[in-house]
Amino acid sequence: MTGQVYYVGVDVGTSSVRAAMFDEVGNAVKTKIKDLNIYNLLPNHYEQSSAEIWECVCDMIKNVTKDVPPDKIKGIGFDATCSLVVLDENFNPLSVNDEGDMGRNVIMWMDHRAGNQADFINSTNHEVLKYVGGKISLEMQPPKLLWLKQNLPDNCWKKAAHFFDLPDFLTWKATGVCSRSICSVVCKWTFSNTKGWSESFWSQIGLSELKEDNFRKIGSDVRQLGQSVGNGISEEAAKDTNLNIGTPVGVSVIDAHCGGIGTIGCSLRDSDLQFDTTKITNRIALISGTSSCHMALSEKPLFLPGIWGPYGSVMIPEYWLNEAGQSAVASLLDQVVQSHPAYAELKKISIEKNRHMNSILNDVLHDMASKEGHDSIDIRTRNIHVWPDFHGNRSPLADPTMTGMICGLTLDKSINGLALLYLATLQALALGTVHILNTMRDGGHSFNIIFLSGGLQKNSLFTQIHSNATGLPIALSRETDTVLLGAAILGACASGNHSLKETMNKMSHLGKIIKPQQELQTFYKKKYEVFLRMAEFQKENKQIMMIK
Repeated sequence: MTGQVYYVGVDVGTSSVRAAMFDEVGNAVKTKIKDLNIYNLLPNHYEQSSAEIWECVCDMIKNVTKDVPPDKIKGIGFDATCSLVVLDENFNPLSVNDEGDMGRNVIMWMDHRAGNQADFINSTNHEVLKYVGGKISLEMQPPKLLWLKQNLPDNCWKKAAHFFDLPDFLTWKATGVCSRSICSVVCKWTFSNTKGWSESFWSQIGLSELKEDNFRKIGSDVRQLGQSVGNGISEEAAKDTNLNIGTPVGVSVIDAHCGGIGTIGCSLRDSDLQFDTTKITNRIALISGTSSCHMALSEKPLFLPGIWGPYGSVMIPEYWLNEAGQSAVASLLDQVVQSHPAYAELKKISIEKNRHMNSILNDVLHDMASKEGHDSIDIRTRNIHVWPDFHGNRSPLADPTMTGMICGLTLDKSINGLALLYLATLQALALGTVHILNTMRDGGHSFNIIFLSGGLQKNSLFTQIHSNATGLPIALSRETDTVLLGAAILGACASGNHSLKETMNKMSHLGKIIKPQQELQTFYKKKYEVFLRMAEFQKENKQIMMIK
């Protein structure tokens, strides 16, 4: 192992807990992962256990640090999905379901039970809504809180004393301090970084009781990014993690924002790009995993329809953030692949070769193009088009009722047929990014490069198609797990050595740059035209089928 001091990053994703130990210049020394249970017992209801999450977190921390003396661990940072954790006055879990199962006290970010509550909140047209693109998402916390009050008043709502965003739950468990991160409360709870909580908003949507005791139940102590929480690791958490009491703990962030922290600040000084590579506001971070998030910074607030934000200082202090995203990305690819008749054959090959199915499909596509004498595989989908919103549209339409569409299906049951449908889905996801970028540009943003991170950065076809479709170069980090790196950067900041921007520049490093294939620009321009027509066609169909 190199270096004398280390920082730990912990990421609680949708389906797993990951932890990694990094040296002081951002080299990953050891990484571990453990799966989490997801409970989907009703349509659109997705739940987890905060007790299981914390147990997995502790196991992973102990695992990655076991070969290093505890005094060499100088800081730890946490990120997590923006899921809602519900606890009672004694910090015990409270059930968020009709069954009363206390082991399911977390409403996951992807849970869509609160659609009616989101519609009601949006009907108020309250001023805070302009900071979430004009419409609050049913994935955010106010609709879910209102759902709990209306549907579980006795068994949950009246007993609840602490509502945490999952990243803040982790720092509370680590330190015993009931603080909240500026990232969590601004992005998912309608807190204003300049005005604080809006009393009129909570009253208007029927949750005035949350104003009691200076909003204690949802957060009266809000911390800025780059700061430490309390006195570091508590005595109880030290026993759980084998870290020293007092080990600095960084203010937490949402997982997508952590990916942004781990990538967007790295230097491009040694690249051959023909534009100003130093301006961070000309960069956009794209974090792609189960879902995706597109993170764009600006020096002044920009209000964009269907785009979350502007959020102040929630990813990089002193910058405003606009956040967009796609609700299903890796999960969409899984759905498309697994529902095809050739899936069983593909799975068998994947097991025999011990390779990911997407990697095998990438090879199939390259082989098909090679046999037909094509340099590029992209153009094979002239007659296959996908609208990717199988789980609703998060941005820029902000319409959770949107559904997926596939045009150009045949009776082909072969792996080649599956590969083409997979390719069309990859292209649809990239065109979704184009849709988001164009909306952001119309609102005042300017981009010359995409910093891509997350699990799908390992898929070379995903990255190349994104570059081809957007016409922008894609920067990949040297560290393949930039979300964990971002968490470790927060831990390093908590140790008090450097600011967040300084630490980002020190610990994040450029890996390689993917450039667009210019000869495909006309193809993707036409493909994008079809993409937009599919959305309009779906809207028209809904109007036709409206029956009173």
